[in-house]
Amino acid sequence: MQLPCQQIVWDVIPAIRASIATELGNMGVSNLEIARMLDIAPSAVSQYRSKKRGYRIEFDEDIKEEIKHIADDLNSGAEVSVNKRICKICAMIRTDGGCGTEASDA
Repeated sequence: MQLPCQQIVWDVIPAIRASIATELGNMGVSNLEIARMLDIAPSAVSQYRSKKRGYRIEFDEDIKEEIKHIADDLNSGAEVSVNKRICKICAMIRTDGGCGTEASDA
């Protein structure tokens, strides 16, 4: 049995990062700059953008919109706490029951 936290670590967080990286790439941001913004390795960005990692989940529109806001804020140079924003998205997904449990079950 896979715990919800395992699914978050193995599937959800990589999918969120992949979506942010894709949004930023579509805005013309280089892989190296995306890596700096997300504090991840450039090779991870390359794998996210080529759909070798983080491609297993298709997000609902409200999650996609939140991801777009993060990418817009990062691209504009705004001070962004990426980790807090990713945690917010995870909470949204869990509230919707997207990881096999609801946030209130924790």
